[in-house]
Amino acid sequence: MNDLAEHARALRALPPSCGPVRLIAVDGHAGSGKSTFAARLSAALDDAPVLHLDDLATHDELFAWTDRLREQVLLPLSRGERALYAPYDWTGRRFGPARTLEPAPVVLLEGVGSGRREVRPLLAGLLWMELASGPSWERGRHRDGPELREFWDGWTAAEERHFADDPSRPFADALIRQLPVGYEWLKGPRATTGVNLFITHGEGVAPSP
Repeated sequence: MNDLAEHARALRALPPSCGPVRLIAVDGHAGSGKSTFAARLSAALDDAPVLHLDDLATHDELFAWTDRLREQVLLPLSRGERALYAPYDWTGRRFGPARTLEPAPVVLLEGVGSGRREVRPLLAGLLWMELASGPSWERGRHRDGPELREFWDGWTAAEERHFADDPSRPFADALIRQLPVGYEWLKGPRATTGVNLFITHGEGVAPSP
């Protein structure tokens, strides 16, 4: 059984937040498992579109992608229109051919800083990958290898500055903890008492109190 199925149903039941779209952010430290989780959640949502913020960031603008996100993606989606954005080529250091993003019932926004203050008003939900920065960065460095050590040195400093000025975790509706099998969903700091649509039974995991 897909351990995300019940959560996917809860996300579909949320009110639209960006035009007809329920925009769900998957935020967390680099290396915390956001991309893998977003892919699994997308599958549980019948292949919901996923926008990776790595496609909007650049070497020179690791976090200064807000204008591109707003103009190329958020404004069209808010009008119920297909978005058109140019993904950044990290090898060629230039923007590539345009891609489309449909105004589906649920769209996932995955990447470090996806829950930033400029974006939060248009979010139906904010999910935070619950893994501290140290272990996350260690996983990321191991994944990318020593040839990207210099990039990671610059990235971690930039990420620290970003979250010091604009933290996402305090506004998370749910904290997502990766388990050996599946994921555990915990009530986030933003969640209030009472019924919380983000907290349901997971695979082999009791619901959070």
